[in-house]
Amino acid sequence: MADQELATPDTDAPTGQPRRAGAPEPAGGPWRRRLLVLALVLAAVNLRPTVTSLGPLLEEARADLGMSGTVAGLLTSVPPACFALFGLAAPRLARRWGPGAVVCAGLAAITAGLAVRPLVGGTAAFLAASALALAGIAVGNVLMPVLVKRWFPDRVGPMTGGYSMALSLGGAGAAAVTVPMTDALGGSWRVGLGVWAVLAAVAVLPWPTLARDRTGGAAAPGTAPAPAPATAKDPAPATARTRITKSPTAWALAVFFGLQATAAYITMGWMPQVFRDAGVSASTAGLLFAVTMVMGVPLAFVLPSLAARLSSQGPLVVVLGAFGLAGYAGLWLAPAQGAWVWALLLGVSNCSFPLALTMIGMRARSAAGVVRLSAFAQSTGYLLSIPGPLLVGALYQHTGGWDLPLALMAGLMVPQIAAGLVAGRDRTVEDEI
Repeated sequence: MADQELATPDTDAPTGQPRRAGAPEPAGGPWRRRLLVLALVLAAVNLRPTVTSLGPLLEEARADLGMSGTVAGLLTSVPPACFALFGLAAPRLARRWGPGAVVCAGLAAITAGLAVRPLVGGTAAFLAASALALAGIAVGNVLMPVLVKRWFPDRVGPMTGGYSMALSLGGAGAAAVTVPMTDALGGSWRVGLGVWAVLAAVAVLPWPTLARDRTGGAAAPGTAPAPAPATAKDPAPATARTRITKSPTAWALAVFFGLQATAAYITMGWMPQVFRDAGVSASTAGLLFAVTMVMGVPLAFVLPSLAARLSSQGPLVVVLGAFGLAGYAGLWLAPAQGAWVWALLLGVSNCSFPLALTMIGMRARSAAGVVRLSAFAQSTGYLLSIPGPLLVGALYQHTGGWDLPLALMAGLMVPQIAAGLVAGRDRTVEDEI
């Protein structure tokens, strides 16, 4: 779910490692550095529970709110829609107010959305509260990697790894403990969802102090390099966006990113319901969902380094796609009997996300090119992913079962593999435009 920009002009693509030796340390001494680390980790932990805490309790929420399967599918389509729309606004907001202030406001929006969501009595208000929290997540997705690079310019790799692990653990933890915690607190789904607002509120605490620095940088004043003017080799952003749409590789990356996001949000929104309809208990369904999410922690470190060693990432695309097809087939044939196996297989398949980010970094020559390609592929991809969860909800509502939805999920894996094979070829977008 990390997220937006793979590299900035201060880093080398595709590794994301800093170019400049002896880059400035965060100002303010060791205590400020500890505060920065704490703020980043707390924020990262809160960028997934809004989505992953709902899946295990979706059946209770639907029944209480009178929510149809189609509307529930709309709910699972809201995250990518918010990420695409509000994520595009994040850079402009950061230029106006500073990235730290925008992330602080985003965490406040997450807290408010999570606090209000359990209190509402209708579907429309529930969707609106969820959208508020997701808008906060969207700006965090875009700006958190930027802050990592600015605050820790000589430790981008370790800090990005820690940030990614905190993000994955936050999502997996919410999936695993939401149902047991709900049972311990009296069994109300409203309490089970609302308690995550407390964690989000804690994450806000370090940020008002950090938000005073409107540059978002922790380096001492005057040490940050001025942005280079646009040249013939580095065209203005508007021109670059126009040209990048002429690249087949860019479009292949956008389609691959969109289809893997579709699979991820269908899994996050509906996988616990698949298991519960097969007779699995709510708590076990939450644990199975957590297994799927946890797979992203180790593989997020392994896949990028492995992909960077290969001239073509096509074989990895095929392997991950095969895991996905096997997982969907298992859910169709024996959802309860092999539940742990299917959760594991789909967890591996959903690790196409770090592979997509790595390919974005390898398909452009310059860091500036990587940023433009990342913006195009991710924004276009998230928009493409919106209909998938909605269609799954409609099919589930219409048929009352999972045969057609699972067939759709498996069918979408085929064009995902095809797009990934094109995107994984050893070439750059500059060669094509």
